[in-house]
Amino acid sequence: MTTATLAVLVPLLPFLGAVAGLLLGRTAPGFVRPLAVLPTLAAAVLAVLVAVRQGGGKAIDAATQLTPTGSVPIDLALHLDGFAVLTAILVGVVASCVQIYSTGYLRDDPRYPSYAALVSLFTSAMLLVVYSGDLMVLLVGWEIMGICSYFLVGHYWETPEARAASLKAFLVTKLGDVPFLIGLFALAADAGTFRITGILGAVAADAIEHPTLIALLLLAGVAGKSAQFPLHTWLPDAMAGPTPVSALIHAATMVAAGIYFVARLLPLFSASVAAMTVLAVMAAVTMVGSALAALAQDDIKRVLAYSTIGQLGYMSGALAVGDRGAAVFHLLSHGAFKALLFLAAGVIIHAAGTNSLAAMSRMSGLAKRVPDAYWTMTVALLALAAIPPFAGFFSKEAVLVAAEHTALGDSAVAPAAAGWFVLVAALLTALLTAAYAIRLWLLAFRGRGTEAPDHGRQPLSMTTVLWVLALPSLAFGLTAGRLPRWFDGHELTPTVTTAVLGTGVALVGGLVTYAAWRHSTAVAARPPIGAVAAHPAAEPAVSEAEAIATHVPAYGGIAVAPDPADPARLLLGPLHRHAAAGFHVDALYTALFVRPVRAGAQLVRFLDREVVDAYVRGSGTGTRWLGTAVRRAQTGNVQTYLSVLLAGSVVLAIAAVVLSNVNAGS
Repeated sequence: MTTATLAVLVPLLPFLGAVAGLLLGRTAPGFVRPLAVLPTLAAAVLAVLVAVRQGGGKAIDAATQLTPTGSVPIDLALHLDGFAVLTAILVGVVASCVQIYSTGYLRDDPRYPSYAALVSLFTSAMLLVVYSGDLMVLLVGWEIMGICSYFLVGHYWETPEARAASLKAFLVTKLGDVPFLIGLFALAADAGTFRITGILGAVAADAIEHPTLIALLLLAGVAGKSAQFPLHTWLPDAMAGPTPVSALIHAATMVAAGIYFVARLLPLFSASVAAMTVLAVMAAVTMVGSALAALAQDDIKRVLAYSTIGQLGYMSGALAVGDRGAAVFHLLSHGAFKALLFLAAGVIIHAAGTNSLAAMSRMSGLAKRVPDAYWTMTVALLALAAIPPFAGFFSKEAVLVAAEHTALGDSAVAPAAAGWFVLVAALLTALLTAAYAIRLWLLAFRGRGTEAPDHGRQPLSMTTVLWVLALPSLAFGLTAGRLPRWFDGHELTPTVTTAVLGTGVALVGGLVTYAAWRHSTAVAARPPIGAVAAHPAAEPAVSEAEAIATHVPAYGGIAVAPDPADPARLLLGPLHRHAAAGFHVDALYTALFVRPVRAGAQLVRFLDREVVDAYVRGSGTGTRWLGTAVRRAQTGNVQTYLSVLLAGSVVLAIAAVVLSNVNAGS
């Protein structure tokens, strides 16, 4: 079997599993879990086999014309290079872990068949994006992911938070997809093809007439899909969905798609200095803003959500300085430890009965209740904080090295200003990342107060995948010396300067946060806070849904809790309130867009009801009145008809006489 044939099977197997799961979900529920896990697991194995055969060498291309269009053809094409085959492994492994984890997490959920099918379809769509060599086929996977995210984020549709979050995620990403689609058509019009190889050839031949306009249009779609400023606001709210869905979206699908797309077409973006500068500024603002917001969140999943936005900012920064190898390296590394963080958070929420860090800080012994989640989350947080020798250290250092080279003028791909933007923002974000990572660890696992509820051992399907993901979170960075041959050949190993700076600021951030925590817990009273919905006999998904539903009534908001013992309040001071609210970006959008649109909709509804409908109702009313009058004349009495006929004749005769006299007088 050829490598191309194997590559076709990789996205096809999860798709077939999704279809079979939907068809058999009600009639044969015993097959649902195998149909969810086995095709995805097989796709992961085949993705590894494809990567072994490709070997980081020359890209493998295969194509067949999908349909004649009369102008720019659309091909069902594969483009298998080092970036594609390694990213596909990440997608397959994380999706397999999520499916296995979900069999325990939603073990009694009545909607599990549709949930599992949607996860499989989600996985298939992302694999289609990864392997596709034609932008129109890539767009199909891109949009299918948007639809799947809408349904999966809204899985707990009984809660208003989930309904609002799913709609917001769909609308915000579609807002970016409109200019993205225009950019794709403009790009194809200039290049004469949707094939990625053809487009890159046209870029190399300087045949793209409007590179800046096209790149900026495409960046709008990337900002929406990968949750970059200013279209990032949907991702924290998407935490209202099940935790395994959060892990899949944040680690291997959806948000990774935008970064991967730019990496695929980086020569196009590099052809425009303006586009690279915009990308650098977008990355810098995203990194710093999201890290500050993460430091102020109370919901453990919202901390991780803002963390994802910041880490995606690192990847965007690497692309902005022209090093897609560093960007994809961090994409792979981040995918492993972020999936681990979310899946471990699901175990913690179930054990604690709450998603509130303030409430967890009033519990003792939580680490002993969930030892697997405790140790694996510790590994993942160290990787997130970029502490050597964990995976995040090596991948983040690759970004810093690339930014340093560009800032010092050693890169001909991006302007030096872009390098300085990314380098300064990345170092500041490294400090803040370590701060919110240690804050999460201290509040979740070093609480003091009543004993954490005992839910017994978590299902084996949930704890096993934590250790599977802990391995790459710990050791994947050691492959930094071998990855360049899979990418563009740029070195990914750290330099002394960036290693000292990056690790130094991370240690400072962690130590300062620890000191603030010691001070806050010593001086603040520790009364019980918030609502804890612990049900030892319930499945984890039930605990999570109830935790989401009780957070707002308990604290007045989903993002923050009035906790004087929170070290973030001491660290951020008056900025804390604004950071917890995401710097009021949602409020700004509400004032600028949501309210005017709603006002316009109400005006249109009023005009439709009171003006347009008034004419329609008036014509109907007039006809009805005329019919009533005519109906009263139809009595069925012959004498009445003769009387009316006689009266009419008399009237006509009188009228004729009068008119004749008038005419004679004139």
